[in-house]
Amino acid sequence: MKSNFILLFGVLFLISCGKQYTSEQQKYIASVEEQRKQKDESMKNDASSPFNQVPKQHFEPLKYYNVDPDFVFTSKLTEYETKDTISVYGTKGEERKVVRFGYVSIPFQNKNYKMNVYNGTSRSGEKYYSIWFTDKTSGEETYGVGRYLDFELNADKDFLYTIDFNLAYSPYCSYSPKYSCAVPTKDDYLDIAVKAGEKKFHN
Repeated sequence: MKSNFILLFGVLFLISCGKQYTSEQQKYIASVEEQRKQKDESMKNDASSPFNQVPKQHFEPLKYYNVDPDFVFTSKLTEYETKDTISVYGTKGEERKVVRFGYVSIPFQNKNYKMNVYNGTSRSGEKYYSIWFTDKTSGEETYGVGRYLDFELNADKDFLYTIDFNLAYSPYCSYSPKYSCAVPTKDDYLDIAVKAGEKKFHN
């Protein structure tokens, strides 16, 4: 009951600050807030959490921008004709090979921005797709290395993907020195301030 009151208060606070949201948008905002609450519980209590590894890290609730429906976009995936295998580097300096698979387009303030979608292989041998990026908030309000967005490939070539920056998150290396994470390339920089999603954990 208390958590529901907090979520409702947050939505009403945003409305009182000048942004008028539809009932559908208010439900969306509440759902993202609930996801964030559940992630905090997982980060605090799960044995696999980066906060519960050696060396153990002090946990505090993760920090976020207010949920903003204006930072939700849709785009088809444009696959590159030539899918180059490129080298990216982890935060500990190790080289990783990923495939520059395609890109999605983000219309923001009358300009289109391209975001690369990468295809890689995890240490366990599983294929994955991911978007990572830096922007004008990187190193100031958000993690300096960059942030990530999960991406699930759909077999339908005309599928419209939802690119939701409210779900942008910091990788595990932002919390604990135990981890190394892929560093976005200069081609993954967005020349805008993405004031949505997770903020940096350490000041």
